[in-house]
Amino acid sequence: MLLKDKVAIVTGGTKGIGRAISLGFAEEGARVISIFSKDTEAAENLIQEASSKRLNLGLYKTDVTQFEQVREMVEEVFNKYGRIDILVNNVGLIRDNFLMLMSDEDWDSLVKANLTSLFYCCKAVIRKMIPEKRGKIINISSVSGIIGTAGQTNYAATKGGVTSFTKSLARELGPFNIHVNAVAPGLIESEVVSKMPKEKVEAIVKSSSLGRIGKPEEVAHAVLFLASDHSNYITGQTLIVDGGIV
Repeated sequence: MLLKDKVAIVTGGTKGIGRAISLGFAEEGARVISIFSKDTEAAENLIQEASSKRLNLGLYKTDVTQFEQVREMVEEVFNKYGRIDILVNNVGLIRDNFLMLMSDEDWDSLVKANLTSLFYCCKAVIRKMIPEKRGKIINISSVSGIIGTAGQTNYAATKGGVTSFTKSLARELGPFNIHVNAVAPGLIESEVVSKMPKEKVEAIVKSSSLGRIGKPEEVAHAVLFLASDHSNYITGQTLIVDGGIV
């Protein structure tokens, strides 16, 4: 029970990596609030699984690109539980295209989803963490933000921004005993990967050391480590979980 009685907010918490993080945290004793914005079916499926396992997991519908909605969500969670120990910023959007063909919307939507949401959620949550002088923030980045990927200038730029944001915020919050780290997944089983061209997936797998696609739970285990007391002397770091692509 690495997170016994901890209160954790997980954005994008009902599908893929976010779902695995939500369930993994709850299985380790945390009281989890999984944030979603549109996919009600995925949210209901998550609640059903959590209920069947008797896990302490709740849902909250929030558009994390709107600060007032984020602020209200954080206030409600804090008023209900009296604390917020962990924030996982997992919301992310992908709209791949070569730069010469990329629309303004392809660029602006990713900045809003991948960076603005991070800014809003951290800003709201640290106002609750700083007075308590404790907390863990884990931001989900990507190996694309480290090595770059053709057709992903928008995605790579925002995920590289997540890494830089993490380093800077860690310096700001260190004096308050608040740890800020990031996890950068590689190719992970998901709806997005299932829609990728087969030859592209095979090329990425071939370039990795382990020669396979990762599972959401394998990313969730890394996030769990950074959220637990086992990582109390680690901050400002990006943990790469990619099977050896980088």
